[in-house]
Amino acid sequence: MDEAIRQLALRVVTQIATRVRREQRQHFPQLGRQVGIGADGTPTTYIDKVAEDVALRILRKSRTPVNLCSEEAGVVDMDGEYTFVLDPVDGTRNAYRGIPFFSVSLAVGRSRISDCEFGVVKNIPTGDVFLAEKGKGAFLNSVPIRVCDVPSHDMVASIMLGRSATAHAALIALQQNHRSLGAASLEMCLVASGALDFYLVGQARMRVVDIAAATVIVREAGGLVKTVAGDELDMALSLAERTSVVAACSESLVRELLRGAKA
Repeated sequence: MDEAIRQLALRVVTQIATRVRREQRQHFPQLGRQVGIGADGTPTTYIDKVAEDVALRILRKSRTPVNLCSEEAGVVDMDGEYTFVLDPVDGTRNAYRGIPFFSVSLAVGRSRISDCEFGVVKNIPTGDVFLAEKGKGAFLNSVPIRVCDVPSHDMVASIMLGRSATAHAALIALQQNHRSLGAASLEMCLVASGALDFYLVGQARMRVVDIAAATVIVREAGGLVKTVAGDELDMALSLAERTSVVAACSESLVRELLRGAKA
């Protein structure tokens, strides 16, 4: 991947994070105000729109053509070889409720997650940056990271519960120390860094913008990202598909988690 593409991706992430922090300081009461409907059919909040507009402005002014696949705008063809797969604010509800766990997530690929070459997830409240480039490993604030060598005897997991939970996921949650943190990209990155043993979304809920960057990061950290059917997770770089997710530190743990699950 060309260095100009890499630097452009980092610039987009940095400037979105800066703008979101400023909006939090200056306009916090209106962050969650609905301002439209996104390309994925879900409500667009003020903070989502502001953050995505930062990316669109940068890409339209850039001399390096790059396409965009983003939560609100959908797929924007700018005649580029690569596509930026962007969730400008992952964990929107956390952001507008004042819960300090939300991110900007960006992957760089051509047509599918499997050909994504670069991923970056920035924890906006803390400034921590998870980053990976295919074949070069995964990093947290420039320090190499790896998934847990083996699942801990006292496992800690993040499992999507609530209205999106399956009976199987709820059963696993009863058996584990679990959290449900509300920002898929960051939760998957915690698997990559060894802070969590696994992350599970039992229903087909996740879009490519939610997970593309974190998938690159988990895999480069030595982990696995699959569906509840046990298949390697892969999706086109569009908003048409949704998927379940199992991100884990080992193949044996994935098999254990999927025992009894329905696809």
